Amino acid sequence: MSARAEPSNGAGPRARRPLEFVIGDEEAGQRIDFALAELAGLSRSQARRWIDEGRVQLDAEPCRPSQRVTAGARVAAAPPEPLPSPLAPEPIPLAVLYEDDDLIVIDKPAGLVVHPAPGHPGGTLVNALLHHCADLAGVGGVLRPGIVHRLDQGTSGVLVAAKTDAAHRGLAAQFQDHSIERVYQALVRGVPGADSGRIDRPIGRHPRDRKRMSVRSRSPREACTNWRVLRRFPASGHAWLEVRPETGRTHQIRVHLAAIGLPLAGDPLYGRARRPSRRPPVCARPALHAAVLGFTHPRTGVRLRFEAPVPADLAGPLADLDGAG
Repeated sequence: MSARAEPSNGAGPRARRPLEFVIGDEEAGQRIDFALAELAGLSRSQARRWIDEGRVQLDAEPCRPSQRVTAGARVAAAPPEPLPSPLAPEPIPLAVLYEDDDLIVIDKPAGLVVHPAPGHPGGTLVNALLHHCADLAGVGGVLRPGIVHRLDQGTSGVLVAAKTDAAHRGLAAQFQDHSIERVYQALVRGVPGADSGRIDRPIGRHPRDRKRMSVRSRSPREACTNWRVLRRFPASGHAWLEVRPETGRTHQIRVHLAAIGLPLAGDPLYGRARRPSRRPPVCARPALHAAVLGFTHPRTGVRLRFEAPVPADLAGPLADLDGAG
């Protein structure tokens, strides 16, 4: 994107600082609401609301949502103050891999829900972050402060959260343009004949079960996943894979692997066996681990990469499978 954000003076780190952008050649000719949404990391409805509320100026003049922008034009926006968060800080322990004034990287344990939702009003990562980071409230939204991406409740591994609005926008942009490095490890039922593969099948909401995603959705979105075999366990019919998703659809890895006949071990939603088995499950949760997360620091521009070791509840089954041959 050719437009650039320029620093502006403001209050402390939790105050909503004014935003200033210079329109580049790529944005020239766009409507101001569309350009602002892209530059500030907003939805188009949010951008339009800011303009309607008089929070946005184009070349120091009030503007209309439909007004077109030209290269070199200056856009200034005054974000609204965040609403008080209804969420309560909770002293939940966090395994912190890295932390600075802009962001925090943690090794999320399996079983920890990322943000409150129906059935999980508390005890989530967000509640833990609010306790750990005193000035997090309001970053990126009232109900999901700091959250840039999610890991499913049953998935363990590396996750980054933002501590400032600028960091949230910068990280969100990297997830959107797929410049984030994400490497997962997965224990699957089935032994692939090939050493690697690529799954290119759009994903959307399941046509009959709203809790599930599917490659047979009526309104799918592009989704691509790469995989390669790390180990095979032919005696038990399992394999240990490295998985690299190119896109970030809900349940993408679980849906894609199940679609090619390699469902995650322990996955109750997508890993149902066609025939009942008397064997106890190899793993008590979906056997998926976010092993690596790499991204560019949104303020310093330094490339960062973090790794989380395989947790005990996956390492144990892997050792058992190794011993079985």
